[in-house]
Amino acid sequence: MTSPTSSPRIYGHAFGRLGIDDVRPVISGGKLPSKGTVGEVIPVTALVWREGHDAIAATLSVWNAEASTVSSTTMDFDPVNPDRVHAVFTPATPGRWFFRVDAWSDVMSTWRNAVTKKMDAGQSEQELANDLSHGADLFTRAALQTPTDQAGPLFAAVKALASDAPFTERVAPAFSPEVTEILEHHPLRELITEGEIYEVDVERAKARYSSWYELFPRSTGGWDADGNPVHGTFETTKRALPRVAEMGFDTVYFPPIHPIGEVHRKGRNNAVTAQPGDVGSPWAIQDHTTTHPELGTMEDFKDLLSYAESLGLEVALDLALQCAPDHPWAQSNPEFFTVLDDGTIAYAENPPKKYQDIYPLNFDNDPDGIYEAIYDMVMIWVNAGVKTFRVDNPHTKPASFWAWLIAKVHATHPDIIFLAEAFTRAPRLLGLAKAGFSQSYSYFTWQTSKYDLTEFVQHHLEQADICRPNMFVNTPDILHESLQTGGRAMFAIRATLAATLSPLWGVYSGFELYEHEAVKPGSEEYLDSEKYELRPRDFQAALNSGDSLEPYIGMLNRIRRENPALQQLRALTFHEVDNDNVMAYSKADAATGNVVLTVVNLDPRNTQEATVHINYAAIGQDEGASFEVHDKISGETFTWGPHNFVRLAPQGDVAHVLVLPTVAEDRRTQLAWRPQDTYRA
Repeated sequence: MTSPTSSPRIYGHAFGRLGIDDVRPVISGGKLPSKGTVGEVIPVTALVWREGHDAIAATLSVWNAEASTVSSTTMDFDPVNPDRVHAVFTPATPGRWFFRVDAWSDVMSTWRNAVTKKMDAGQSEQELANDLSHGADLFTRAALQTPTDQAGPLFAAVKALASDAPFTERVAPAFSPEVTEILEHHPLRELITEGEIYEVDVERAKARYSSWYELFPRSTGGWDADGNPVHGTFETTKRALPRVAEMGFDTVYFPPIHPIGEVHRKGRNNAVTAQPGDVGSPWAIQDHTTTHPELGTMEDFKDLLSYAESLGLEVALDLALQCAPDHPWAQSNPEFFTVLDDGTIAYAENPPKKYQDIYPLNFDNDPDGIYEAIYDMVMIWVNAGVKTFRVDNPHTKPASFWAWLIAKVHATHPDIIFLAEAFTRAPRLLGLAKAGFSQSYSYFTWQTSKYDLTEFVQHHLEQADICRPNMFVNTPDILHESLQTGGRAMFAIRATLAATLSPLWGVYSGFELYEHEAVKPGSEEYLDSEKYELRPRDFQAALNSGDSLEPYIGMLNRIRRENPALQQLRALTFHEVDNDNVMAYSKADAATGNVVLTVVNLDPRNTQEATVHINYAAIGQDEGASFEVHDKISGETFTWGPHNFVRLAPQGDVAHVLVLPTVAEDRRTQLAWRPQDTYRA
């Protein structure tokens, strides 16, 4: 193959009169929108620069698809990096929003700076004659572009500059606080250079902030007179929901509620052969379009949705794109699968694991057919009232398919939330977020050390403009070793971390009962896994005996509801602690000035002591000042300062969740300035 030839490209068109670089949030060079939610403070930053020493400034302009007006804000300069500017905006409605950073020559600041330096250097009135004349011209132009009812002080500055009054009196009005404030709102701009227009896909607030609880509807039936589990129904599931709501969860997630295949059905503990009465895995789906007959009808399910909504709960339904061998598609559309040379359909494998009860889909044989079939199936549940889908293993399907499906669903139902259950490598996880997933499972479950947790969270902070991690503490598939051996303290530690590090967190039923027995040493599978059998639980008995984490989980969710700082991901700062078993981090909400500082003992077995060193910029307080903190866990109030002693025992409170003084309004915007916003080409 010969190399193509072409003329050298000319790049002069890439430069405007003034320089605008490294605008954020920008995803994939602007080919894709970044993400935001209604009511979320979205930080925008850029590098602006020019030749010489004249002052430069920048404006952030924001609008949405329906807006008839554009909101414009003069951006603030970073006190550390004089070339970086910052601003924030808060979208009020869902849909597509647009923003642009414009750079402009700040002639008024240039004039003021020059006059100040010349006066300080002792130059005479005669030497400054041209500066005073130029100033009068600038202030005249500024006054003419300012609303009439605000322009008076600017005209007064013009009159003073042109007068015969003593020199200091002539220039004083031009530097008055009143004039400075007017110019901040109505700056005189020259050499305006428009930046690129970028987009933000704004979803409803629940895409950003939600507390999930996972339960199996089929396990809500309790026991019969002989102590045997009874298959639950949608009616018994309704009776399980008030407890979930009382713990403060707002999303209840159901694994698949569809008919389960009979062919190659799995038995208890993933036994290859099912015994009589074995219920099988709900992920071995026999028909995606209807409900399991033992749970109830579609009308029963809709009634359950309505009841959940009355409790403040939204039902999230599992979307598992895989089929049991006796799924109708296996007969009607074998091209939706991989057919082997011997004519059989390939079942799922993850060596050494085999899933004979599941046929994975093949999206390449008949993409048009399978795409439309899946869309039609999803819309059955959307039209039934489902607004949130937890998608099973989306990283095993093409990202292009998800981009197509999510966009097509959102075209008519933009409020639908898709959660990617993808425990996978970072590029895949990020790619799924770019494809449209509102939330993503993450590797939080496996991050237990201070170093690993810090690196993990910093990584997600860098991706906060596109990827929202939902930090589940456990799942039916994942019982981490730390929970198997750490006892009650470790369950409390993991819940505290998840609930305070991310605005999205989740709990799988049984966590509050400290369920920790693995099927075998070295495994993360539960003994007697609920994936393969009914597993009713007596939550009330555990609560009555005091052997339940329910009250603590309820407290965490209440703290989250009361503190907007815990309802956002972007503004999180780690504070220095002199003990690797203790970590401290603060979260701040730039809209309200709410700040929460969490200190956690990561050691479930030993009391740990440490000193927490405060990063004052992150909490919006004067450097070195003392301030009161209120511990939402213990109810105590303390006075803190630059260096603070803490002592946390696993037998008691494993953490402090401290509410700090509300930040003054004139300092709140800086809470959204993220430390990772350094130069990036």
